[in-house]
Amino acid sequence: MATQQITTATGMFNIDLQGPEGAPVLVFSNSLGTTLDMWDAQARTFSSQYRVLRYDPRGHGASVVSPGPYQFAQLGGDVLAILDSLGIDQAHFCGISMGGLTGLWLGVHAGARMRSITVANSAAKIGAEAGWRDRAALVRANGAAAMQTLADSSPSRWFTEGFIASQPQVVQTAQAWIAGIAPEGYASCCEALAVEDLRADIARIQTPTLLIGGSADPVTTVADAEAMHAAIAGSELATVPASHLSNLEVPQAFDLALGSFLQKH
Repeated sequence: MATQQITTATGMFNIDLQGPEGAPVLVFSNSLGTTLDMWDAQARTFSSQYRVLRYDPRGHGASVVSPGPYQFAQLGGDVLAILDSLGIDQAHFCGISMGGLTGLWLGVHAGARMRSITVANSAAKIGAEAGWRDRAALVRANGAAAMQTLADSSPSRWFTEGFIASQPQVVQTAQAWIAGIAPEGYASCCEALAVEDLRADIARIQTPTLLIGGSADPVTTVADAEAMHAAIAGSELATVPASHLSNLEVPQAFDLALGSFLQKH
């Protein structure tokens, strides 16, 4: 994988672009506290048929870490700025968790730019405002030490017990991602998650939409996916046997659900 840094209207972003030129573009957007590396398996699977575009979101990885707080208008606007800078008019979009909420924002506010939207392990409102604000304050106060504490506690939120036991290397890699995130970037994204609530807006989405829920996800539950499915006319719903980072835990089931949906659109 050879990532590249591009300068857009909204800042500098670390991206990876692979697959046939001229093929439909498929954008992957990662979760809070991870990097574009979380999509390695999906990039291998889909880059034979699609022009796969991955990016580190604002505040993450090797992308711009601007002062916060952030807003989803910013995070979604960054996706549009990346597409603009690469001369891409339309793209399929697949986001997980925070990336899924970014996808919902794009569906509400920039649906004409999206060929389809896949929203995995996410919700139109994720968590409680107070919890996110408390986490942001803790990270700002304690910096790298707080990021390490989050890394230590993340497996139980991200993976099932069986996966943690059987795939320790994947778990440790994921922990290293969150430990390496800039505290300001992480805190600022927490603040964006604290206030974003699209529950009253997602009924306006007209772009073909797939919702993927993890049957063992304690963070964004299958009930959250079902609520979005009920609100978005014509949307499809798939459930996979995984916790929160389902693309890492059950990549084959994830890719099957995504691939069959993309083929229709």
